Amino acid sequence: MTTLVLTLAGAVLIGVTLGLLGGGGSILAVPLLVYVADLPAKEAIATSLLVVGVTSAVGVLPHAWANRVRWRTGLIFGVAGMTGAYAGGRLAEFVPAGVLLTGFALMMLATAVAMLRGRRSAEGRPVPHELPMLRVVGDGVVVGLVTGLVGAGGGFLVVPALALLGGLPMPIAVGTSLVVIAMKSFAGLAGYLSSVQIHWGLAAGVTAAAVVGSLLGGRLAGRIPADLLRRGFGWFVVVMGVFVLAQQLPPVWGLAVGALAVAGTVTMAVWGRRRREHSGQQRLGQPVRRHARTGVER
Repeated sequence: MTTLVLTLAGAVLIGVTLGLLGGGGSILAVPLLVYVADLPAKEAIATSLLVVGVTSAVGVLPHAWANRVRWRTGLIFGVAGMTGAYAGGRLAEFVPAGVLLTGFALMMLATAVAMLRGRRSAEGRPVPHELPMLRVVGDGVVVGLVTGLVGAGGGFLVVPALALLGGLPMPIAVGTSLVVIAMKSFAGLAGYLSSVQIHWGLAAGVTAAAVVGSLLGGRLAGRIPADLLRRGFGWFVVVMGVFVLAQQLPPVWGLAVGALAVAGTVTMAVWGRRRREHSGQQRLGQPVRRHARTGVER
């Protein structure tokens, strides 16, 4: 009973994350289902694809009503992503569970780096009505393949791709990403169902709780500073990623790799932020200030 309550509470948090950030559901769903609900790795990934797919489909509705969805871009990206996701789901049958979880942990750390670095501003750049088809298709297939294999990489790969690829404003990138995430998740699930059985009762309960959480997250969006939310969640993902990675290795190696992963994540996040600030100063025509003794940019 306690396990079920914790699982459903975690599912609400998954939904809140999707509602607030337009992604991150699978980053929480797989560890929740593996370490709390005690599901086998492949069943947990398949179930997470169902949960995130349904929650994203519901979450896109308010964005659609507010005209924050680029339908042509989203559908093209989504169809390309479905192709990659289905292929990834079928390939997962031949990949050991430990390898999938290791790949998932590495994806979590990459996601954390992206979140802690933040996104480049799109201010001053023209905003296209729709993005170039070939680039959308290429990105969609690659992102979909990753999603289908490890059940992760949905929103936090799609949102930056849409925002940076063609300069879509963040609200529109988030709304469009939910369309893509739903399509890719269902395709990846279809790939998994050829070799994995899902506990449908548990999946339905977790999905319902996540949908409630997404509605709550949608109401909270805008009340919490976006930068604070992004950084806090980024560090949480670092901790979870290191935990999952350490579980796949012997204790001594797990501690060593975990320490290296944290150090590498911090270094890349700080370096990326400083580089972006330096570029911003140059674009604004401001001199880059340096420390008087060390010459380090600040």
